[in-house]
Amino acid sequence: MSHVRGDGPAGRAYVGTSGWAYQSWRGVFYPPGLPQKQQLAYLSEQLDSVEINGSFYSLQRASSYERWADSTPDDFVFAVKGSRFITHMKGLRDADVALANFLASGLLALGHKLGPILWQLPARLGFDYTTLSEFLAHLPRTTAEAAAIAEGHDERVPNAHVVTDADRPMRFAVEVRNPDYLTPRFTDLLARFGVAAVIADSAGSYPMIDEVTADFVYVRLHGHQQLYVSGYTHELIESWATKTRRWAEDGDVFVYFDNDANVMAPRDASALKSRLL
Repeated sequence: MSHVRGDGPAGRAYVGTSGWAYQSWRGVFYPPGLPQKQQLAYLSEQLDSVEINGSFYSLQRASSYERWADSTPDDFVFAVKGSRFITHMKGLRDADVALANFLASGLLALGHKLGPILWQLPARLGFDYTTLSEFLAHLPRTTAEAAAIAEGHDERVPNAHVVTDADRPMRFAVEVRNPDYLTPRFTDLLARFGVAAVIADSAGSYPMIDEVTADFVYVRLHGHQQLYVSGYTHELIESWATKTRRWAEDGDVFVYFDNDANVMAPRDASALKSRLL
């Protein structure tokens, strides 16, 4: 983790990328000839954290989570992207079994390396106070609660992991992509449940909600000028470093670069981390 200059004991900054298995990173960020199975270990030597993206597209195996945990340093942290079956297909409604399946798929096998769970909502999903409130109310507050919910999984998770090695608090963040959420009712609702509103820089494509609603801050940097493509200038990196230091005075900060095209994400993440040391 990055021990932020001047931060208090409560705050640490975790800087990483959204995913790590990109073909275009080979021979540029990753050394030529580095086997794919060693890429995560290499990234974890450079950065503090990473978002697991595969969990968004499909249920992962517990053995994969165990392997990822084993291949990274003890203080490395994983953010896990919530299932799009819940966010995009179910629209957060009637998602009890889907949530159980997601929690049973293996993320608890990350142990103390499990960081925030990210729920990325689709642009077509407008703000529905009741639906979102009911969904947030069903989320587990601890890993023991998560294991209990995971017991309700169905046959889609044949090798379920429904135990936790210790009872730890769980953190959740919500990223929105519809302007309906630009209302105090949304941020007040997240604050009531202690869920972070993702602060997203997306070249103006999605809403920017710059408000702290939890005891931690979650930032996703998708590209300042061109979505997923443009890199961050020295001045912009300095600006985000200043914000990160300020947020870290009150709690942990998780910053993920999602501008993976042209291998900008690992470059920019490394630059931000160096300014926080």
